Amino acid sequence: MKIIMLGAPGAGKGTQAERISKKYGIPHISTGDIFRANIKAGTELGIKAKAYIDKGLLVPDDVTVDLVMDRISQEDCKNGYILDGFPRTIPQAESLTRALKARGTSIDHAVDVDVPDESIIARMSGRRACLTCGATYHTVYAKPAKEGICDKCGASLVLREDDKPETVKQRLLVYHEQTKPLIDYYRKENVLCTVDGTQDMEKVFLDITKTLGCLLYTSPS
Repeated sequence: MKIIMLGAPGAGKGTQAERISKKYGIPHISTGDIFRANIKAGTELGIKAKAYIDKGLLVPDDVTVDLVMDRISQEDCKNGYILDGFPRTIPQAESLTRALKARGTSIDHAVDVDVPDESIIARMSGRRACLTCGATYHTVYAKPAKEGICDKCGASLVLREDDKPETVKQRLLVYHEQTKPLIDYYRKENVLCTVDGTQDMEKVFLDITKTLGCLLYTSPS
């Protein structure tokens, strides 16, 4: 089962990807993790990626696709995988499709966790983070025992720069311009399934697993 997670930043796709990974026993893969692992290991692809990252440049699509293809060729991906954060653009999706086709395979499901912009802004602006131990909270959904104080280490909680409303709005603008078109791309590929991400986290997960179960049952592969 080869899955791509889609959705705006803050839609909760990363959380759902982790749960799907545990349920189906397939790895949850993010490009950030791939970059870090290859750079740390000093692989040829990692060295290529680092050269761009060190200059503050985006890693070219061909290098990123090569890194992804190398990762999904590993033994733990033999039964499938979940790609989270890649592809981000239509050219990346097209490159991935070509690379998979060359290996005689393709993406089985693209799961879109759909959440309106206003809900995402409210969610993310309510996040609070502990910069000391890394714990995260929310002013509505996951309050600390004492307001503004981390339950785990007692340090002060902060609103991170990337969670501020103005920053979230900019990230959403980029998402709508570059990444949202992937929804139509994978709809045309006949692998898209959309779930209502405004529901309770458990209900979202249940809807995803129900959809995947139906698709698995009806799929000729």
